[in-house]
Amino acid sequence: MALILNGKEVADTLKQKITQEVSEMVANGHRAPHLVAILVGNDGGSQTYVAAKEKACHEVGFSGSVIRYESTLTEEELLEKIAEINQNPEIDGLIVQLPLPKHINETKITQAILPEKDVDGFHDVNMGQLAKGNDGIVSATPLGITMILAHYGIETSGKHAVIIGRSNIVGRPISILLSNPGKTGNATVTVCHSRTENLSFYTKQADIIVAAIGKPGFVTGDMVKEGAVVIDVGTTRVDDASKKAGWRLCGDVDFESVEKVASAITPVPGGVGPMTITALLNNTLKARKAQL
Repeated sequence: MALILNGKEVADTLKQKITQEVSEMVANGHRAPHLVAILVGNDGGSQTYVAAKEKACHEVGFSGSVIRYESTLTEEELLEKIAEINQNPEIDGLIVQLPLPKHINETKITQAILPEKDVDGFHDVNMGQLAKGNDGIVSATPLGITMILAHYGIETSGKHAVIIGRSNIVGRPISILLSNPGKTGNATVTVCHSRTENLSFYTKQADIIVAAIGKPGFVTGDMVKEGAVVIDVGTTRVDDASKKAGWRLCGDVDFESVEKVASAITPVPGGVGPMTITALLNNTLKARKAQL
């Protein structure tokens, strides 16, 4: 039976450490970190996620603010608000919740945030720092994955990691993190995607699989070699009449079949999701400490 990599437990442990650091910071006369989230529109998933971020901020002693706009907000108005926050020394981190309405250019918005306040790690400067192996702000979900690996002492050095998905939010940055030098690095990494032929050929060679493609139950037990570590990043809502909400979260991995062959696996929910928020808190604390 595979070891369940419990992201919620890891997140709780790390949040205790963050809380302690914030307490010491305030005791020494410094301001607590302040994270601002901007939410445009009424997407249910985005609202839930932003609320969870705000709650997590308060749990660790941060100031957490959410600025909500209707979906009719113009791109120019959003850029003006970002510029205002960029100039505010009392705000350490800024995230603009994605997706945005179609009339707003997401790339233009993410690049407008100052790199030092870009705690999502999406800015080209932060991506460049990651690619060069420098100490910058790392995209939250990939950082959260490495935190799980470190917590459970999962060896990555010399291992073959296969990443399924090449997005700039997860696939590309986690491929760089796992191949860079460091405690959760030094792996040999293969990046697979929608154009990869004979995907199972690669996944069956993998010591570590990171599935980040947004296709529920895509990775099955017959695609995984015995003893592999499987990280499931997928969080797709699928209809489920048995649930009060009428839906349930489903990962990219068919948990039931993969659990039988893997040595360790993250569940959905309760795996990578809680770690993404914890990594965001970590990045905000890092941004605040850079000003001290």
